[in-house]
Amino acid sequence: MAYIRRMLSAGALALLASGTASAAPADDTIVVGLSADVSTLDPDQVDTRIDMNIAQHIFGTLYSVAQDGSIKPNLATGYEVSADGLEYTFSIKPGLTCEDGEKLTAEDVAYSFTRGADPKNGFTGNTPGFVLESLEYKSAEAVDGLHVKIKLGKKSSIVLGMLSEAFIHCKDSYEKMSAEQASSKPIGSGSYRLVSWDRGSEVVLEKVKDPGVFKKIIFRVIPEPSTRTAELIAGNVDITTNVAPDQIQTINNSGTADVQQVAGTRRIYVGFNLRDKFTGTKGGDAIKKPEVRRALQYAVDVPTICSQLLNFKCERASSLVNPPNDDPNLKPFPYDPAEAEKLLDAAGYPRGADGVRFELKLQAPRGRYLNDANVAMAIGQYLSDIGVKTEVEALDWSSVFRPLMRKHEAGPLFFIGDGGSIWSAIYDMSILPTVTAETNDTGWSDPNWFDSWAKIDAAKTPEEQRAVINQMLKVFHDEGPWLLLYFQPDFYGVSKRIAWTARRDEHIDLFNASLAK
Repeated sequence: MAYIRRMLSAGALALLASGTASAAPADDTIVVGLSADVSTLDPDQVDTRIDMNIAQHIFGTLYSVAQDGSIKPNLATGYEVSADGLEYTFSIKPGLTCEDGEKLTAEDVAYSFTRGADPKNGFTGNTPGFVLESLEYKSAEAVDGLHVKIKLGKKSSIVLGMLSEAFIHCKDSYEKMSAEQASSKPIGSGSYRLVSWDRGSEVVLEKVKDPGVFKKIIFRVIPEPSTRTAELIAGNVDITTNVAPDQIQTINNSGTADVQQVAGTRRIYVGFNLRDKFTGTKGGDAIKKPEVRRALQYAVDVPTICSQLLNFKCERASSLVNPPNDDPNLKPFPYDPAEAEKLLDAAGYPRGADGVRFELKLQAPRGRYLNDANVAMAIGQYLSDIGVKTEVEALDWSSVFRPLMRKHEAGPLFFIGDGGSIWSAIYDMSILPTVTAETNDTGWSDPNWFDSWAKIDAAKTPEEQRAVINQMLKVFHDEGPWLLLYFQPDFYGVSKRIAWTARRDEHIDLFNASLAK
């Protein structure tokens, strides 16, 4: 596609050779260059991987997911589950404290869930909007100082993994905080405390207890890919995220850093906003029809986008579940613009005299995902090529795009990525647990999907459960609210000064990072 080739030529950026403003970090400090700014550090409001990567060093969790996908105790030492699978009693490590010296007990663990779930707080972060929603959380109570009981509304095979994303915080401290204080001045239960947060510039953490090798962690906000690369090569940054494809060779040839590429688990897609906000517009009404959404799947050449804009070969996603937990019988939509046009004609949307069937706006972040703005531009061109005139609007992630997503007002098309897993199909599917869930950004309401969750809960064997999962994935493939794209590869620039291995799930886990020997 000539349009993609033009973008690649225009995107060949000159790297800064010298004169960087920062200094090389000290031996007790590790510096991470982020592509976008932090939004919040409130444990019940964080809902992006950028925020969570910082929060996971400030707050502890009951369990954690290791790099190999195994689930291990963190603040908990173990648990017991009731015969009906609806009550989990967790044992808490003795002697825990928050950074301000407050003892961390079972009461604080219970509070961490009741605070997030309280509708009066109006929280929409990952814990209330995804974890608790997916588990049908009912209540949490301290049995005694070291045991907390969590009650659920349904049985689930992914409880421990889900709880690895719920940050524990001390009750007395947070009951005294305003919303602004909770967002910008967290009191941690984990290894590090927040020293400073200069919005748009950097976040500085300081170690208060083990685990953790480095005394200080600095997260620097460096939106421009070429600047991140220059800072890495100059030795001022130890790890950079979202390395631009055209800069990989430069980093690998620098002698000071290398690029680590991993097969990521983040689902990149274009969401169809089916909510009432866009009702009454020709394009907004058109995408409410499953036959139109299905037609648009054929319009985009995903493998070409991957190879020419992302520098990797990909097979298009066939569902929202990461391999190997997906259904291998589902085949990705091929690139077939003629089929797309045929289906749109049949759906009642022929080309007009000007060649346009209907118009849409595609909103996308700039700098949040790998080459995101350019990928969105390519998608917009593909759609325009079949008569769906598409205006692409690239927006700042933290100040504009993310607030639109929080209010479910992006669109009617929006380019986004949602984190996934390597350990559970149900986890990946749980981004759509109910029609009203905060994580249901599209407002999709197909009962063939949402009514099937009860069938998963009722399944008596893994084989029965798998059959229901595959039925749901078929519905999603054929009728779903996502224009399916790819699982994003992750490119990290890593200084030879440190020893660190990138994870597939985008967790920037610095607990095991160290100086290279």
